[in-house]
Amino acid sequence: MNAPDALDYHSLNAMLNLYDADGNIQFEKDREATRHYFIQHVLPNSVQFASVEERLRYLVAEGYYEAGVLNAYPFTFVTSLFAQAYQRRFRFQTFLGAWKFYTSYTLKTFDGKRYLEGFTERVCMVALTLAKGDQPLALALMEEMLSGRFQPATPTFLNCGKQQRGELVSCFLLRIEDNMESIGRAVNSALQLSKRGGGVAFLLSNLREAGAPIKRIENQSSGVIPVMKMLEDAFSYANQLGARQGAGAVYLHAHHPDILRFLDTKRENADEKIRIKTLSLGVVIPDITFHLAKSNQPMALFSPYDVERLYGLPFADISVSEKYEEMLADERIRKTFINPREFFQTLAEIQFESGYPYIMFEDTVNRANPIAGRINMSNLCSEILQVNTPTDYNDDLSYRHIGKDISCNLGSLNIAHTMDSPDLGRTVEIAIRGLTAVSDQSHIVSVPSVERGNALSHAIGLGQMNLHGYLAREGIQYGSEAALDFTNLYFYTVTFHALRTSNLIARERGERFAGFEASRYASGDYFEQYVSQTWQPRTAEVAALFARAGLTLPTQDDWRRLREAVMEFGIYNQNLQAIPPTGSISYINHATSSIHPIVSRIEIRKEGKTGRVYYPAPFMNNENQAFYQDAYDIGPEAII
Repeated sequence: MNAPDALDYHSLNAMLNLYDADGNIQFEKDREATRHYFIQHVLPNSVQFASVEERLRYLVAEGYYEAGVLNAYPFTFVTSLFAQAYQRRFRFQTFLGAWKFYTSYTLKTFDGKRYLEGFTERVCMVALTLAKGDQPLALALMEEMLSGRFQPATPTFLNCGKQQRGELVSCFLLRIEDNMESIGRAVNSALQLSKRGGGVAFLLSNLREAGAPIKRIENQSSGVIPVMKMLEDAFSYANQLGARQGAGAVYLHAHHPDILRFLDTKRENADEKIRIKTLSLGVVIPDITFHLAKSNQPMALFSPYDVERLYGLPFADISVSEKYEEMLADERIRKTFINPREFFQTLAEIQFESGYPYIMFEDTVNRANPIAGRINMSNLCSEILQVNTPTDYNDDLSYRHIGKDISCNLGSLNIAHTMDSPDLGRTVEIAIRGLTAVSDQSHIVSVPSVERGNALSHAIGLGQMNLHGYLAREGIQYGSEAALDFTNLYFYTVTFHALRTSNLIARERGERFAGFEASRYASGDYFEQYVSQTWQPRTAEVAALFARAGLTLPTQDDWRRLREAVMEFGIYNQNLQAIPPTGSISYINHATSSIHPIVSRIEIRKEGKTGRVYYPAPFMNNENQAFYQDAYDIGPEAII
């Protein structure tokens, strides 16, 4: 075998999966792989420039960078920002982090063969784009990103500042109403949004079931599956300049008559006529379904066509738990019955076979929802929970009334680095301002209901990642009492600073999200959980963590003052937090994914034609591996 120095970077990276003579993981081989990757591949394939000024002028002149982003600042400031960023001497912590960045994020020449950016340049362009001429904000965003504390989601990080780009938005959620015009618009929206940005989810619960009447003629409707087929074709056709494949999800209510056919589309032995290969499935389940299963009563599936005709509301806008007995007794509503225990058994079987469906617990999310209106669906990764309203169309597919659909602008804090921040409150504030800029700069005119929803709500989703990595670094077992204590108080603190920042933005702009007056923020009810009790560490380990970080937890008086300010001035963002799964951005940030435990101490990724790439868990060494139990060992209870 060749000497290690003669090995290529893939071979060195693969040695992570081989123990040395003493039975230790060879972490140093991954660091060597990263160094060799830059020497053997990145540097020889990077376009070199004599100066920052030469580089920027070339990239603007050749149509790589958007001139307006740079022209919003004095050029001396731009060059100063880059100079300060270079002084931080950013280095990737793992081979996979570097690999992921150069294959998926960096700006390349139009022929795709040479690199025009490193990580530092990408960060600077993101900061300049989001700050939009605000020099202190641009500097602050650059600092938060290069420190690893804040990482914008893939569409934002990938697209900011580029002339040829998609949108900055992570995901979209759209309703489909029970008419052909809405279905036609949905297919077009799938094409338009998939071309431009992130994942797209559609609500199917309002569509009449297979066999329902059309224009009072019985047994005419084909149900939801043909619509799913059309959406799947649209997503497979459109992708974002080849950078991101189209990704779609569909959500259906558990009490929709097509629910079992819907689930059957993901069976391994499903007939090709109904098989759904690439769409993600989600099921909306209300509390009543569990009550029926517990008491072993038949589970009624209600015709959406009849429900809308009698109640004057689409099926998804009705609480099935509240109306169940009433609809059950109404002979005008057609219904079929299934066994609820068999339904949950089927759900489990198909999840085992395919990983789907995702599940949204309808009544749980609506009890927690501080915004007026009803949450009836989620998104591709099931972390977005927002209110929507229907759109009405004319016969020519023009808009009679534009409703409110959902877009979400995501980015995540790295919990470990955020806890190391000299000022956690400021880190949260800069992240919230950066995500608000994504919302402000997003104008999805191709789908007017999404554009209107964003303009009214300014919704953002500040996420988190590296929970397991941080806990392990601090010698705390994932799922332990101390881990739960830390997670509770960390999110408590982030929530305070997120709301405080959104309140500041509302005061600065004299604007709050539409519908604020009808929210539990406006009434002050939302804050009751914080002003009525003291939030302090329950464990000595967590008290020590916050003390060592120099963090003071918000007090009841802090919350009272914030409540008064919010009730007077409002908040700018209808939604502020969401916990996305953080796939690619976790790798470039060297973090564990989201708030989940690791999959494996050394994760094995299949990366395109490259084959296997190996990724070591953050902060892991040969002495602390006891704190890196994987998800399969930890089990679902600790995660929940």
